[in-house]
Amino acid sequence: MRFSVSRFLLALTVLCVFFAAHLRAQELKGKFVTFDVQGASTLPFYGTQPFANNDFGMVVGYYTDTNIVPHGFFRTPKGEIVSFDAPGADTTAGLDRGTVAYSVNDWGAIAGQLQDCTGLFHGFIRYPNGSFVTFNPPCEECGNGQGAGGTGNINIEGAVAGFYADAKNNLHGFVRTPGGKITTFDAPNGTGTTVVCFETCLNAGGEITGWYSDMNGTHGFVRHADGTFDTFDGPNSVASPNLYTIGGSINDQGDITGYYLGADLVYHGYIRKRNGKITAFDVPSVKDDEYEGTFAVSINAFGAVTGIYSDESNVNNGFERWPDGSITTFDVLQTNIGSGQGTRPSTNNAQGQVAGWYTDGNNLNHGFIWCPEDDCDCQR
Repeated sequence: MRFSVSRFLLALTVLCVFFAAHLRAQELKGKFVTFDVQGASTLPFYGTQPFANNDFGMVVGYYTDTNIVPHGFFRTPKGEIVSFDAPGADTTAGLDRGTVAYSVNDWGAIAGQLQDCTGLFHGFIRYPNGSFVTFNPPCEECGNGQGAGGTGNINIEGAVAGFYADAKNNLHGFVRTPGGKITTFDAPNGTGTTVVCFETCLNAGGEITGWYSDMNGTHGFVRHADGTFDTFDGPNSVASPNLYTIGGSINDQGDITGYYLGADLVYHGYIRKRNGKITAFDVPSVKDDEYEGTFAVSINAFGAVTGIYSDESNVNNGFERWPDGSITTFDVLQTNIGSGQGTRPSTNNAQGQVAGWYTDGNNLNHGFIWCPEDDCDCQR
């Protein structure tokens, strides 16, 4: 890994701010910055959707324009928004293909997917200088809706991981080295479904998390850099064959977060330490009806977790669970929203800042950044 003085100084600053803030984590209310990409559609279920933020405050995602064409974008820490299209992306009006950006590393390299004029998905990397490389895992006879539509992760070294659909629509994991070598993989004993999760599921050491299916249900996995696997299920999971555990994010320490369906038929968040110990948790104000619950989606360098939960009105809300186990909840919109609408966090960076989107009362999506401190400058 290359050494960067600026990155080291940022890490020290982040460390001080992070631990000072979370001595009083339960008291935090935080601050929101909301935004829309200029030219985004105002039709229901479209708009602006951020998927990831890095430790320097850069945010990436995609928006759908008024012609129903998706485009990638990144937002700088100062609030400037730049849109882009990957080479080969189909921008024909009305087809809803185009470019989707899913992840960004601390050098500003972006990974995502494009869909070409045949409907085939390809992965891409956009480098900080604006150049692109596109790629696809081996996918003979693949066509419309197949290929590398799950290219969702890039680490600090420039490696990329994701999943792809083959010609029979079976799903397989893959990892691409910075030099361009692609290795495909399947979890042991799987039955044609191995999924690498999005945004923060490939760490600096080359470890990958996600989920796979077999005869007993769905299970979490970690694939180590040497190609070996560990598989796991949440504690007190629903009985086989309906097991359901999702690996949702892995940090550089090898800690994993995600969610699982318990024997009570309620979803619970969890943190799995590198040694295999799993701690389950729930947001205190979560609606605990069957198939509702707590959905953890991202874990940062210090072990803080962000995710989504539904309240008694079936409105989506965000949360951040701090390393001491305390939980802060947050909502962009407090009123005029209904079932399935509300706040949808995606990732949290080392400062605890959360990026994601919210859905308003008209089912239109908008971007947001949530900062844990009221005086946090999201646009530094």
